Amino acid sequence: MDAVLRAATIYLVLLVLFKIAGRRALAEISNFDLLLLMIIGEATQQALVGEDFSLINAIIVIVTLIAIDVGLSLVKLRFARIDALIEGTSTLIVEDGRPLKKRLSEARLREEDILLAARQSQGLERMSQIKYAILEKNGKISIIPYSSG
Repeated sequence: MDAVLRAATIYLVLLVLFKIAGRRALAEISNFDLLLLMIIGEATQQALVGEDFSLINAIIVIVTLIAIDVGLSLVKLRFARIDALIEGTSTLIVEDGRPLKKRLSEARLREEDILLAARQSQGLERMSQIKYAILEKNGKISIIPYSSG
């Protein structure tokens, strides 16, 4: 039972921490982010198994984490508000070629991040070519250009 409580606690703590970190934190992983995730993984492993390094304890921890994940996904499907709380919602960050400064600040984004996404996905070079830019739930930036016609 101790392993189940440890797994549930660590899952919830990491869920909250990554929610606080923001959507962009996991959208594109840098070397620093990868190292941080590896260290978090090691620390999490120590917290999950405690003093019991047995195979049975490891299986209990894995099953608990998967059960929590599946349970949360079912809850998110049934309750849109919980889904929005956990996953967030898409956010409009550019409208008619104008960056929405407050929303950019809240998302910890710069105009350069939007232009990078515009170049990569649409080949656009200027903010004035962007009709809408949307920060998606997964942390990616979707670009909708003005129609050419």
